[in-house]
Amino acid sequence: MTRLARISAAVATGAALFAASAAMASDLGPLVTPSELNAEIDTLDPVLLDIRTGSYEKGHIDGAVYAPYSLFRGPDNNPGQVPPIAKLQASFEQIGLEPDRPIVIIAQGDTDTDFGAAARVYWTLKSTGFTDLSILNGGTTAWANAGLPMSDVTENLMPTDLDLTWNDRWTAETPAVSDVVNGKGKAVLVDARPPAFFEGKKAHSAASRPGTLPGAENLPYTKFFRSGATVIDAKTDAAALKEQLGIKDGEEVVSFCNTGHWAATDWFAMSELAGIENVKLYPGSMVEYSQTDGEMANTPGLLQNLLNQLTGG
Repeated sequence: MTRLARISAAVATGAALFAASAAMASDLGPLVTPSELNAEIDTLDPVLLDIRTGSYEKGHIDGAVYAPYSLFRGPDNNPGQVPPIAKLQASFEQIGLEPDRPIVIIAQGDTDTDFGAAARVYWTLKSTGFTDLSILNGGTTAWANAGLPMSDVTENLMPTDLDLTWNDRWTAETPAVSDVVNGKGKAVLVDARPPAFFEGKKAHSAASRPGTLPGAENLPYTKFFRSGATVIDAKTDAAALKEQLGIKDGEEVVSFCNTGHWAATDWFAMSELAGIENVKLYPGSMVEYSQTDGEMANTPGLLQNLLNQLTGG
């Protein structure tokens, strides 16, 4: 073989490997079932990120590393607040995350609200530059119920050295949300909470007052789950959602709830599954907003609020 032929062959091989690598990186997609993950786990070698709190030592998916949800959350008076980027970076380095290695996020999966934790972690990782992300649909429970390998051995990865920045493309902060409420900005506001919270009959314990954002549409996160199911429906109709919420093409959408947990499910379903553009998550959500003097809707009077608290709404 001539030198030119050897170079051409090497280039062709390199291109084939790059194409195969690119295809491999997109095999799982944003949502993966236990059987799909099990079939690809040896080939893709993803980081299995167990975000459950207090359950890891009792048994986890074989090979999973511990990264409790609390690492991705704020203080008690504002749980939805995003931790400082330096703190996130230090946590991710200690866990051993790498930007070019696939990550599969694993919650418990016993209830539909568990999915919000996985979606919030997914949103956080995506916002800090990780691109090959998946959520295990049904979490640890679905994996165990499928009879797939479990372990009680603590897994540790080698610490990494990262240089992270926050991409606010998918983030809505209180000043921008206030501008929308005050007519200085434009966005479709989507309240992911159950109706009782949207209607002001219930409030989070850290919220200063019940109610919702003026003009918000109520899209409870439970809409994306079949009745009684704990796995999210992978088929999300973008056109139907846009029509229901009045979203015009390219229009900004802000998903919120109490602390950016349920809202993460709405964000994930609209942005990652339905492919709707310009969907943002308001991490502090109503707990943070209610602590300002911003206008709110569906806020009951003092007497009605007291009655709601005594009767549970």
